[in-house]
Amino acid sequence: MKNKKILSLLLVFILMATILTACKTKENNEPIVQTEGDSQPLEINEDIKEEYGITITDKTVSFVDGRGEEVTLNKNPEKVVVIYNSYLDIWMKNGGKVIGKLEDSVGQEIISGTDDAEIVGALGSISLEKILSLNPDLVVLISTQKSQIELVPSFEENNIPFIAMEYYVKEDYFKLARLFSALNEREDLYEENVLKVKNEIDSIIEKSPKDKENKVLIMMASAKSVTARGSDSTVGEMLKDLNTINIADTSNDMLSDKNFSIEKILEEDPNFIFVQTTGNDMDKVMERIKEDVESNPAWASLSAVKNDRYVILPKDLYMFKPNHRYAEAYEGLAKILYPEVFK
Repeated sequence: MKNKKILSLLLVFILMATILTACKTKENNEPIVQTEGDSQPLEINEDIKEEYGITITDKTVSFVDGRGEEVTLNKNPEKVVVIYNSYLDIWMKNGGKVIGKLEDSVGQEIISGTDDAEIVGALGSISLEKILSLNPDLVVLISTQKSQIELVPSFEENNIPFIAMEYYVKEDYFKLARLFSALNEREDLYEENVLKVKNEIDSIIEKSPKDKENKVLIMMASAKSVTARGSDSTVGEMLKDLNTINIADTSNDMLSDKNFSIEKILEEDPNFIFVQTTGNDMDKVMERIKEDVESNPAWASLSAVKNDRYVILPKDLYMFKPNHRYAEAYEGLAKILYPEVFK
């Protein structure tokens, strides 16, 4: 009889302890989940972050892509094909691995860790058949190239998740790096490739003189043509941040691709002329510059030319996307514009 009383008291004690624990959990709004075969409750702690328009949870990453579509992807894709080399660089720098890529671009920094990836074509001649044969669980492409965006319906038909993003200015880079580091669950690389780079850029901009108001011209030269670029381009944004005035922004389209005007350049007389070059045959590019620009007798009279401020920019930082080297690209321009400050 005595043992039965003790047992009854013990059961009552256990029941009261269980009720008190449940009440305490409810008061603290800490939901619990009971899993099959597990006598202990498990806490749900889904951490949600929102940065650069990207929503990050424990298992997924959601964002609006370059087409304006809402996309949600599972973290840690294992079979990834990247068909734009500037994006491949960002993907690898943020913890990714690839099974497929394009041919390496001439003059671009070698992207380490991609030697074993299958080649699925070259920029402008991508093999959809080759991509599909790899059975990827993610394809990464650029949304502003027609030849790439035309592949999207095939990816949708084959239930292949994809990322289609645009990249013009540094905020686009920050978003891509945040997106890729989140998908690969590499917060350490987000700190390195976004937060650190952003702080370095901000420091360079802050250090740049605000009262110089140098006028600049950005020329894009290929073997076929020479055109101008405004502040809505990668280099254009950098120069604007460094407190310059882009004459293509204020020339009423006289420096647009179709209306490139030597006369307008002579009228504006920029303090600096920066030249981006594209294409593999630099001899032909330089011939085009001489024929379309330098052959004009008045060209040598420009302030930028006379003062040795007519600069051919290196392709690795200013034609290809600078990505994790963005601060280096800013500093390179700042040293040209303000040598008395950036030594």
